[in-house]
Amino acid sequence: MNDEIIDLGKQKSSIIEGLRKTPSSALGSCRHKVKEEDFPKILAQLKKYDIHYFFLIGGNDTMDTIHRVEEYCRKVNYEITGIGLPKTVDNDLFGTDHTPGYASAGRYAALSVQQAGRLACDMQRVDKFVILQTVGREAGWLAAASALAKKEEQDAPHIIYMPERRLNINKVLADVKNCIKNYGWVSIVCGEGILFEDGTPVSASLTKDKFSNTEFGAMGGTGAALNLHKIIAAETGYRGEFQITESLPMCAIDRASVVDLKEAYECGVKAIALANKGLTGVMVSIKRLSSTPYKVEYVTVPLKEVAVKAKPMESKYISADGNFVTKEFINYAAPLIGGLNCFSVLKRLKA
Repeated sequence: MNDEIIDLGKQKSSIIEGLRKTPSSALGSCRHKVKEEDFPKILAQLKKYDIHYFFLIGGNDTMDTIHRVEEYCRKVNYEITGIGLPKTVDNDLFGTDHTPGYASAGRYAALSVQQAGRLACDMQRVDKFVILQTVGREAGWLAAASALAKKEEQDAPHIIYMPERRLNINKVLADVKNCIKNYGWVSIVCGEGILFEDGTPVSASLTKDKFSNTEFGAMGGTGAALNLHKIIAAETGYRGEFQITESLPMCAIDRASVVDLKEAYECGVKAIALANKGLTGVMVSIKRLSSTPYKVEYVTVPLKEVAVKAKPMESKYISADGNFVTKEFINYAAPLIGGLNCFSVLKRLKA
């Protein structure tokens, strides 16, 4: 809409190829909520640059945008092929087994918790607890991915709090004290959007973005991890740490999942194939055929079925007491995230 145009056809081939190993979002990003008065301007830009193939990459708000633009163009008889490409680290996009971006961000979370867990375990005489906060407004997929770090019962993480289950603060404190009793310390992972039983955000955030989503970041409140830290420290008297990674999992190419990089590319290939067949008004979807061995196929889902909808974690993936994941989730996430290194642990002499 602002004439900020990149002609991919005029880029060096080495630049295009290098994008597959480049972090972040080379085409930029947008948080503009499309209004009815925007459509004539969008149409004018499409005509100005003779654009008849329109792809948008993103989550449910993005799918709503492309759905509305594609629908408007059809109403005014402008020929357009509109296809959505899934991409969100939150993994909360409806209509697909998982989204590109999630596996790499999940791997980042798992590696962070695994390595921070080794430090916290070794330093437990100084700090008795550590809390890591992941992104995820309404879905706990990313926080749950940290469970892949756990090899033995005593390993981090010990507790995972997801937005799908509301927190009873007495239960939280009981969970913490139980872990410290059993292991000498506790590793906690929480999604940024976790809520107390009465529905108030643990982050204390009341700020909304342009899509009416609660902002859980530094500008929106004090943060779920920080508030949990304050509550636990006040109740137990223990020192502890909190870690809020925010956007780091979205750009850590050195921790990217091999499966994720491949599937992101294949989604793009599928979109082009669909466009060449004249298919429009759909999103590319990943359909899982098998977890062992891992196998998927690329299909489609109508944009109208995806737009705005969010996909929380299913109950089968969350433990009965709501503070960890099930074996079924591990089976779901493990092929996406890949294996993690095993670390050495010194054995202590017994008296």
